[in-house]
Amino acid sequence: MFAPARALFTGLIVTVLSATASFAADAENGKKLFRQCEACHTVDAGGKNKIGPNLHGVLGRKAGQVEGYSYSKAMAGAGITWDETNLAEYLEKPATFLKGNKMAFAGLRKDSDRADVIAFIKDASK
Repeated sequence: MFAPARALFTGLIVTVLSATASFAADAENGKKLFRQCEACHTVDAGGKNKIGPNLHGVLGRKAGQVEGYSYSKAMAGAGITWDETNLAEYLEKPATFLKGNKMAFAGLRKDSDRADVIAFIKDASK
């Protein structure tokens, strides 16, 4: 009886680990995807603002707070502190997440692409 239970438990662990690995964010892919963001954003420490604000350290920061960047009234008054969840929602459809913001980007459709871009931003912000 012990051997079948151990085999079942081992199979369950392998299944869970495989599923977790398949959902792991890929910062290298995020770096490639971020190329479409580079026309408007930088992510380097001390990087300049472009059409959009510098995104270095965006996670944990209140929206509309990068010095020297002129935010829309909607973003400046949003009261959002960026975390992985709300940043992923924003990156999916910026115009509907926060009406009146000035980001013209249509969004990233795939959950995995959004997770990868966020992983890249996190890595670049270290």
